[in-house]
Amino acid sequence: MKKYLIVFLISMVPLIELRGAIPYAVGFDLSTVPSYIVAVIGNILPVPFIFLFARRFLVWGSEKRFIGGFCRFCLRKGEKAGRKLQEKTGAGLYVALLLFVGIPLPGTGAWSGTLAASLLDMDFKKSVITVTAGVILAGIIMLAASFGVFGAVSFFK
Repeated sequence: MKKYLIVFLISMVPLIELRGAIPYAVGFDLSTVPSYIVAVIGNILPVPFIFLFARRFLVWGSEKRFIGGFCRFCLRKGEKAGRKLQEKTGAGLYVALLLFVGIPLPGTGAWSGTLAASLLDMDFKKSVITVTAGVILAGIIMLAASFGVFGAVSFFK
């Protein structure tokens, strides 16, 4: 039970998320389905809070002495990237969010995808559903990678 709690907690950590939790579970030979479920739940649990409070925190923090520069940087960068993304994707913004969260690359994931959705003033319910779907996709990809599926595919080339 302790190792499942560790999977849960690892999946909640920004930048690591389930991209680190699933390989941990596979490495410690935990049952696949329960590990996957625990990692997904741990990864999506912070999503509504990030969406509702991250922007507020950054706006509040932008006026503070020690964190103001960082908060202003995050707001400017997020809004600039958001406008650029909206111009490129148009109506496909939610598909872009799904792929951003779902393809496990450094800097992508539920935390950064939800923050981007919040900064873009995207719809709360649609964003949470889209990020959840992206987390599920990322989990499937990480399971496949952890079990060496991609290495086996390259073996046949």
